[in-house]
Amino acid sequence: MKKNIIAGFAAILFLTSCNKDEKILNSLNDYNNSMETKGYHFGDKLELPKDVAENAENVTISFGDKETSNLTIDPKFFTLGDNAVTFNIKTKGGETLNQDATINVFAKNPEKKISYQIIAEYPHDPKNFVQGFQVEGNTIYESDGQNGSSQILKYTLGTTTPLASTKQAPEDFSEGSTIVGDKIYQLTWQSKKGYVYDKNSLKLLSSFAYPNVLGEGWGLTYDGKNLIASDGSKLLYFLDPNNPTKLVKYIAVAGSSQAYDQLNELEFHNGFIYANVWQKPIILKINPANGEVVGTFDFTDIAKQNTKGSDDVLNGIAFKGENMLVTGKNWPKIYEVAVK
Repeated sequence: MKKNIIAGFAAILFLTSCNKDEKILNSLNDYNNSMETKGYHFGDKLELPKDVAENAENVTISFGDKETSNLTIDPKFFTLGDNAVTFNIKTKGGETLNQDATINVFAKNPEKKISYQIIAEYPHDPKNFVQGFQVEGNTIYESDGQNGSSQILKYTLGTTTPLASTKQAPEDFSEGSTIVGDKIYQLTWQSKKGYVYDKNSLKLLSSFAYPNVLGEGWGLTYDGKNLIASDGSKLLYFLDPNNPTKLVKYIAVAGSSQAYDQLNELEFHNGFIYANVWQKPIILKINPANGEVVGTFDFTDIAKQNTKGSDDVLNGIAFKGENMLVTGKNWPKIYEVAVK
């Protein structure tokens, strides 16, 4: 009889412990879900729910191979946008509990809506599936995609006749491009390599492999020191132009209430990165120091005039002095807008 009583007490203690552990995890899960939309900002403290605080001896947060007991949103551990983490809770009863969560970190200041005025329109070859787009002087340098018709070309703004062009191999799908001195750098979508051309003749000079961290090649620009590439995620990657296989750093991109991914064609101008968002008629103005979106352009009206299907979307940013040139995939026009 005595053994049965002891066993009964043990079962009760076990059930009580299990119920308490479940309550802790449910409470933490509810809290994390409630904060996912609201998000945090750098410097914010994670306020753990009462059930966790009262029953935890120690709480840490792990990020893959990193772990911290600091429950502050610290840029040493968190990036802007969504962060997949695991809460590790050591209870006062000696149990170790784990709870996966997504912590969203947003920029502190709302994005400014930037206005503009169309001041000129130029012809654009509608056969060109624009992926990279730059202007130098009055010369447009353009990278066009699609397997079998990918190319790099240049032409005078106001015409559609190429001054020079180089075709890619049928297996290559050309993507973003940028001017670096007397060279043009160009990405490919899934071939895991890029090309370097002579800017004048567009003669192919060399090729390079991407850093493994880039899943695909999307947009490309140059800030005067580093190449900046996108791969369709929320990240922008800074590469050494002398050795583009070398990753210098990366930043994540987010505004005050949302993370931005699908970052496509890129342009660097006056200390900021400008980025198309694929299949959306907006252009982001991004602080390259921290990935904060400080402004947005809404080109809905222009896009409606030129977008008939799912692929012929806004995708092309260049600066002609302080004015912006915008175009898109298979668009018949280039627009020059004065930024207000």
